[in-house]
Amino acid sequence: MSEPYPFGEAVALDLHDRFAELRQGGAPIRVTMPYGGEAWLVTTYEQAKLVYADPRFSRAAVAGADVPRSRPGYEPVGNILTMDPPAHGRIRTLVAKAFTARRVELLQPRIQEIVDGLVDQLTSPGDLAETVAWELPVQVICELLGVPVETRHQVRRCTETIVAVGGVTRDDVVAARDELAGLLTSLIAQRRSEPGDDLLTALVVARDVGDRLSDNELLMLGIALLAGGHETTANQIGNFVYQLLTSRERWQELVERPELVPAAVEELLRYSPLATVADLPRIAKEDIEIGGRLIRAGDAVLVQADSANRDEQAFPRPDDLDFARATNRHLTFGFGVHHCIGAPLARLELRVVLTTLVRRRPSLRLAVPAAEIRWRTGQLMRGVRALPVEFDQ
Repeated sequence: MSEPYPFGEAVALDLHDRFAELRQGGAPIRVTMPYGGEAWLVTTYEQAKLVYADPRFSRAAVAGADVPRSRPGYEPVGNILTMDPPAHGRIRTLVAKAFTARRVELLQPRIQEIVDGLVDQLTSPGDLAETVAWELPVQVICELLGVPVETRHQVRRCTETIVAVGGVTRDDVVAARDELAGLLTSLIAQRRSEPGDDLLTALVVARDVGDRLSDNELLMLGIALLAGGHETTANQIGNFVYQLLTSRERWQELVERPELVPAAVEELLRYSPLATVADLPRIAKEDIEIGGRLIRAGDAVLVQADSANRDEQAFPRPDDLDFARATNRHLTFGFGVHHCIGAPLARLELRVVLTTLVRRRPSLRLAVPAAEIRWRTGQLMRGVRALPVEFDQ
């Protein structure tokens, strides 16, 4: 017996009460997905880690397949997100050096420069989401890859279509992915004749000299980096500022003690639900028991990471936003071989934004009541449509 999923519309940054009930039950449940049929849904911390890390659960099996999923589009063959080892490791190694914590920290001066420029443009009253949150990550990933910043609106529009959970068709998703592929194909041709000091040039060299990437893998990797490199972080900047401005004591805590920002970022990553629905299923390659449930070979399994991050077995007082939390091994960036390769960059951007705002705009506050904030709908990621703010000049 399965139940329809999702359990209801995502409301602001509130987790549905059903997840707490499921964690108490301690076992995966059978759900009927919006597309592709039934799947198992995992909601607890340890079970989530198991599914993320156990090689008996395959990402590659979903590539190009009509599997149970949240979105109308299929995940394409050649996407790093739908690869298993050893193919996944081969592709990941090519970009891992660009996203090491040490390499990313070298980007801090440039990220700080961008953030300062965006904060300069923020008016009172003004929209922090459009002025800062959506501009920073797309500018950073475009510069890192070597994609012209003036294409950022095209990149954002195509990405929103690719990750939409409603209001689009599979053909729309394919067209958006093809549009980004066209943009990258043109840029790849340019890099072959005029190499640059950017990640796209490095990937072209890996294709042409090392022959470690196929043409399709090069394109799919470029799309994954462009889309994944800005969509989640942009939404989280808006979400984090909303959380802080609706919990004034937490905002004031950072104003008075900005050294807490790194810990605050980790706690906000754990505490703030990002996905509206679980995404990127895995397929069991053999029969596996989890929490007393038998997962059959061929069954699809989805992880509700936001629920796992509120598991009281892993996080004491999980519903408290606590910047002094001693241990915070949240699963927001995943776990295992598919742990988000861009996590160090996302963390740096979030730290720089919050540090700059509490330093330069300590009086920042919502310009409208919290209940009047409008939220994006039909998207995989939770986020504000606009974040009206004001501050003392």
